[in-house]
Amino acid sequence: MEHHELWIVTLTNKLLGPAVAAALTALGYKVDPAHAIPDYLVMCGIVVVLLTALSLFVRSRLSVENPGSLQILLEDVVGGLIGIMNEYMGPKGARYLPLIGTIGLFIFTANMLGKVPGMMSPTANINVTLGCAITVWVFYHLMGVREQGLLNYLKHFAVMPGAPIAIAPLVLIIEVISHVSRVMSLSLRLFGNVFGEEMVVLIIGSLVPFVAPLPMMVLGVVTGTLQAFIFVMLTIIYLAAAVHTDHEHEAHEHEAGAHAAA
Repeated sequence: MEHHELWIVTLTNKLLGPAVAAALTALGYKVDPAHAIPDYLVMCGIVVVLLTALSLFVRSRLSVENPGSLQILLEDVVGGLIGIMNEYMGPKGARYLPLIGTIGLFIFTANMLGKVPGMMSPTANINVTLGCAITVWVFYHLMGVREQGLLNYLKHFAVMPGAPIAIAPLVLIIEVISHVSRVMSLSLRLFGNVFGEEMVVLIIGSLVPFVAPLPMMVLGVVTGTLQAFIFVMLTIIYLAAAVHTDHEHEAHEHEAGAHAAA
């Protein structure tokens, strides 16, 4: 199938391509100025601009006495997200809202961008979804080290509660494979769903334009929202496991026992 470059990508490369090509040439990479910036990076830039503009718009109209409908909607979304994070991580959950909320908004907006005529979803490119997955992977490991300390955090990779120490090497191998596979799982799940949906819409649209692709595009809105939610939930689960400490585990057990006794 012949690839047609989007008009916004062509325009961006006309404006910024020569400068980007010159910078890459200085680093030893020769690229064509007309194609120096790939389409998925242009789409990512559009997502960033849209979210920045939305943030500035909402910030300029924040009101405690008379909140607008958009502010109420965003407050409900943020409140629901904090509630989920607190359920998995306790009171400390809200401190991780900036990353989890931002990556959730980015993926949702990126998924929806492909429903706009003349645009594409940057999450239909494996480079973008892999970048999101690596960001989450690095972040939850860093937070695990910060919360538990380096030695205690690394100990959990080899020592399983209640298991003999002799199987520590086997546990270590399984844990390493498990954590590496999370990057593949996060990136491939999101990429596969968004890319597959866009390909189906493109094929149907090439056969019967305008009307026929509409049901798939509506379904794409649902699946795109669901995929963003799944990515956020998996991020919360991985982060909760990384920052969880034995002291907190004992506290939760005592709290559960107190509720049961009551």
